[in-house]
Amino acid sequence: MTSTPSPTDGTSLKVLVTGSAGFIAGYLVEELLRRGHEVVGIDNFSKYGRVVRSYDHHPRYAFVEGDVKDTDFLKTHLTGCDHFVSCAAKIGGISYFHEYAYDLLAENERIIAASFDAAIAAHREGELKKITVLSSSMVFENATVFPTPEGHQRECPPPFSTYGFQKLACEYFAKGAWEQYRLPFTICRPFNCVGIGEGRALGGREVPSGNVKLAMSHVVPDLVQKVLKGQNPLHILGSGEQVRCYTYGGDLAKGIATCMFHPAAENEDFNLSTPQSTTVLELAALIWRKCHGDEPDAPPFAVVHDEPYPHDVRNRIPDTRKARELLGFEATTSLEKVLDEVIPWVRGEIAHDRI
Repeated sequence: MTSTPSPTDGTSLKVLVTGSAGFIAGYLVEELLRRGHEVVGIDNFSKYGRVVRSYDHHPRYAFVEGDVKDTDFLKTHLTGCDHFVSCAAKIGGISYFHEYAYDLLAENERIIAASFDAAIAAHREGELKKITVLSSSMVFENATVFPTPEGHQRECPPPFSTYGFQKLACEYFAKGAWEQYRLPFTICRPFNCVGIGEGRALGGREVPSGNVKLAMSHVVPDLVQKVLKGQNPLHILGSGEQVRCYTYGGDLAKGIATCMFHPAAENEDFNLSTPQSTTVLELAALIWRKCHGDEPDAPPFAVVHDEPYPHDVRNRIPDTRKARELLGFEATTSLEKVLDEVIPWVRGEIAHDRI
């Protein structure tokens, strides 16, 4: 079996990234280009509509518009590719899980089946070396051990949400493709990605939250939006004691790229996350303070507790030792630094009526 090149050998490879117009993939494509690789991106713009990325005209980036549920289409564009990163998926925030409970399961299953069919064919032809699959922390929706290590998804009860259940199925696709066809894989589980570039989703239902309507339903940009729009007191879902590990998109991109090329990552799964845990109340207070800055008449921080959604997991805390020990990867960007990037971006999006 041929090992994937190490991240330090200077090899330039050709990588296919599906869902390339998406949130995490946007950071990943930029990271791969920075490392000197050639990238082919595929997306059908179904999530946000047409988006503009800083690398759109990069000489080593080629974009193809198309539907990744079409196996023959994927096979065509996998020709000559060394690696395949399967990022494409129907995905959204917690309200999205309920609004599209069936579509998340059905559409994502069609996407992952077509992706693996194409990858198996390309690997059999001797070109594709490996597939890297983006799973989700939601496979640990019913975790009973914290911090949660890799492997616990096979021991804890399966996810209740259709999204989490289907992401767990993605991991079994990888396992099955290796067992039957010897297609090497790595499974990456991002935890609570935060950053810039996530716009209003097409077809997203506006969700009332106090005097503000939201169409994103990811906690960081939603809280920032509500504070900047003057909501007081601030509406949060549930008790605010929910614990998350908010991980910068740029860190996740470095982690995924490391998983792609590091020999120790082959046929392994990794939690990619900051180890720093934060409650929603702590997050809300920090956002409040950063948005209001040194305003002499800034109102005191106060919250209202709205009814939570059923799939609002109480604790999502990963064990990150495996990525650190096997790959030397750590997510190091602090939440404060992330917010210094996110808050001005959200302010600009509000000014242009894009969120």
